This record gives sequence, C-alpha cells and structure tokens, in this order.
Amino acid sequence: MSAATVLSVNVGLPKNVEWNGKTVFTGIWKQPVDGPVMVRRLNLDGDGQGDKGGHGGEQRAVMVYQIDSYRHWEKHFGRDDFVYGQFGENLTIDGLPDDEVCIGDRYRIGGAELEVTQPRVTCYRVGLRMGEPELPALLVSHHRPGFYCRVIAEGPVQAGDPIEKVSTGPGALSVADTDALLYLPHKDRAKLQVAVQIPALSPGWLGSFQDLLAEEERPKPAWDGFRKLRVTAVVPETTNVFSVRLATIDGSELPAALPGQYLTFRLPDAVRSYSLSSTPDYRVSVKREPHGVGSSYMTQLAAGAVVDVAAPRGDFVLQNGSTPVVLLSAGIGLTPVLAMLHALAGSSREVWWIHTARGPSEHPLASEAHELLAKMPNGHERIYYSSVDGRLTEEKLAELALPADATAYLCGPEAFMTDMQAALAAVGVTRVHTELFGALAAINPGLVNQTARTPHQPDGPPGDGPQVTFARSGISTAMRDGSLLDLADACDVPTRWSCRTGVCQTCVTPLLSGEVSYSPTPLEPPPDGQALLCCARPTTDLVLDM
Repeated sequence: MSAATVLSVNVGLPKNVEWNGKTVFTGIWKQPVDGPVMVRRLNLDGDGQGDKGGHGGEQRAVMVYQIDSYRHWEKHFGRDDFVYGQFGENLTIDGLPDDEVCIGDRYRIGGAELEVTQPRVTCYRVGLRMGEPELPALLVSHHRPGFYCRVIAEGPVQAGDPIEKVSTGPGALSVADTDALLYLPHKDRAKLQVAVQIPALSPGWLGSFQDLLAEEERPKPAWDGFRKLRVTAVVPETTNVFSVRLATIDGSELPAALPGQYLTFRLPDAVRSYSLSSTPDYRVSVKREPHGVGSSYMTQLAAGAVVDVAAPRGDFVLQNGSTPVVLLSAGIGLTPVLAMLHALAGSSREVWWIHTARGPSEHPLASEAHELLAKMPNGHERIYYSSVDGRLTEEKLAELALPADATAYLCGPEAFMTDMQAALAAVGVTRVHTELFGALAAINPGLVNQTARTPHQPDGPPGDGPQVTFARSGISTAMRDGSLLDLADACDVPTRWSCRTGVCQTCVTPLLSGEVSYSPTPLEPPPDGQALLCCARPTTDLVLDM
C-alpha cells in the first residue's frame, strides 16, 4: 500500500435543511479547517451530527474519504465544483482505498490513533449534500463508500500529516467487501462468518451480519398471500373481548404457528392483524372497539363463516431454552403471551405470568391462564387490577424479585411498554422482547419539526392508482405519484427508516398480496413476498404488513 497523507480536516455543526417538503437536521456539510484539530473519543472539535442513530458516536467518531474517489465522481458526474468535505467526511486523504483498507486496521495520524470500524452508512444525506439523489446507491455499486473509525488514542490532526499503519485487522475483510456483503446480492456465507468474528466491527453492522446468517434458519410464511379458512367457533370471553377459532376448509391440519405470532385478515372493508392467543390451534382474541371496522365485522362472524387469512407472521416469538421466562402484559396485550404460556405448558422452566387490567370484568381468558399455570411446577402468577391495586409500577415489580437471568416478553399499550421496559431494566432483567399492538413506532432519524399523527387518509385529493392497504396501521387508500414510502409518509404510517435509494434493506416489509415495480432498481431486490418501500411502485392493488 502506497504512503497515505491527510489532505484536509473538515468539521461542521448540524443545521436544518429543507428537503422534499420536510426539515432535515444534518451535519453532512463539512468545511476544511486550518491548523491542527483535536480528535476526541466521540468527535472532532467543532464537529457534530444531526442523526446520532446512524452517524457519530464512539464507533463512528471519524469519517474518512479518499481523493481518488473525488476524482472518480468528478468524472462520473461531469463536475469540477467539488471542495474538501464534499462527501461529509472529516478527513479527506490521499491513499487508503476502500478495497485495501480492512475492518480492524489501525492507523496513526498526527497525534491520534484510529481503528477502522465500518463502511460509511449510505443514507440519503450524502445525496442531499451533493445534489445527486442516487449517490448513496452508487457509492455501494461503485465500491467507494469510505469508512468510519473509532479513536484509540486522542490527539491533534491536521492537513499534511502522514498516515502510518500500526496494525492489520483480523480476517482481512476490506471496507469495500464489507459494504458489498451488506448491500449487494449473492451473500458469501464464508465472508459473513468472518465478519461476525472481527472484534472491531461496529455493533450495528455486526447485528446486521448476524441477522443475515440467521435468515437462512428463519421459518418462511406457511403460505403466500391470503387463503380461506373456516370459522369453527366464536366465543365471548368478557363483555368486550371475544375469541374466533379457525380451521382449514377441507379439514386438513393447519401449519404450525410460533407462539407469539399474529394472523392478518382481509375483511370486506378493512385489513386487520390479530395475535394468536393459543397454540397449536389457530385462535385470535379480539377486543371490541366502539367504532372499529375490523372488530365490528369479526364480532358478527359465526361458525361456518369463511375468511381470508394470511399465514402467521411476526418476530415476537418464544425462544427455546431453559432459563426463566417472564410474560408481562396489559389489557388485550395478553393474547400473544398467552400463546407462549400454552407452549410452555408442562415445562419445568420457571415461568412468571404478570398481567394488569382495569378490573376482573375486563380480564379476558383469566381462568385459562390460571389453569395452565397451576400445571407448571415452577409457575408464578401475579395479577394487578388498576381499579383496586393502582397501576403496576417499578416498585411493585421489584417486590417480586424476578430472576435476573430471565427473558421477558412484554406486550401492551405504548405507555405501559415504556414504563415496564424501564422497570425491568431497573430490577436487572435485561433480555426483553416487546410487541406493541398496531404498527411499529417510526424511526426517521434527523427529521425535525414533525407533528406526530396517528395514521390517516392522505391529505389532498384522492389518488387514482392501485389500492394500497397498510394492514397493521389499518389504512387503505389509492396510490398517488411517488413510492410506497411517499404514500406511507402522506398517511403518517410509521416507517422504520430508509435511505430512499434502494440501498438499505431496513425498509423492507412483507407484501401479503399484490405486485410492485421499482424505480430506481434496487441494488439488491427484496426476497419474494417482500417489498422495498423506498423505490417501490404498486402495479396492482396490494396489502402490506405495516
């Protein structure tokens, strides 16, 4: 590797930038600094990031980009207006190409020592800064992402400093190969196994690679789209909760569902998802909502009715093992954890069943849970009625002396979930799985001045395109111009994040029915039965699991 040198040190504080009708708080604008700049554990002096979820912090304290890539993009875009810091990097350097630098390599630059932790996060902000919206995807496909470093030793760095390699990272996995391993198709399992063994790899990328390895073992949905199932019984549980049991039309055995998963129903005027409340049979328990389209239809069902149902889905499932289990729920949130309780019946595992409701009359399936727990040699049951005992609090949870090695499964309203996650952490239970009824909370880092709204029909005139249904959010509307992500934004349907270029896979959602096309074409198309929101356009009516 030829000698490398720092050409420029660049910093910049975050600012608000208008983009696509939204305000983005971003630190992508960096400017060169004369003289030495202190490189510290979390940042350079005078530098900052707007999205701390994807940029900055200990693992991404310093962003590095090469002048050779500047020249490449000048030629590609036919531009000659680039200045140092143009790509949002802290250090513009001569040398250290992405296909030679490896994760875990360490370098001494001026008075600082840096360790390479991951490639650049290819989010839309670099395209925003450059005025080239497809640049994030191009950074990957052209194998020129640049890389982040953590700071091993703090010290001053300035333009002209030589870059000395101190040590080589284990595994010899280059930055370019690491980037391609996450974002491009045809994953190399051997390289994935190397990647997860590199200590310097940042936790976020490590988790992504672990998920990719686990994907092969993850069960696929038992059937595509919707199939018809027959209602065998509708059973009232309380004055406001009823259960619906299902079977196949021909009497054949239903595919096994994992305890904690849910079913999605395509009803005449709505699409709704309900958790399975028992295993191995298919039973959903539904709370009547005064103006709920889904529950109003479901309550009118009778034995013999036929409904369209998608295969069981969801990652909130009981994990195998022998350690203690805490099943903690509120209200109708007991349904998925009750399915877990059924699966644990006869087990010798220590099981804690903790439930809170307003009162006995609003506590569905109470006797069923009690009977299951009575058959468990290590079962514990604690019920809290808020009308009698007050709210379940951290102090009350602490009185139970829950085992610290337990795995907790938590389900209920958002406020309850927030309080109980904090309470579990306070009493030493750190392995917590959660399920929030309805759509997942949005993760749209960097967007500011956004008023939170519940999902709704889009403002303005209706669209004239295919009908799009967001199943978990309960919104059905006609498609307008733009992508599925644009429509979700217009409906305030929570999305989990997107680079908006077809690069990242975190905005993939199950496609229950229908078909989509993509513009631009994603670098790695999603698997069958999935839709990549950021660049998907529906070609037929469709139903998404959002």
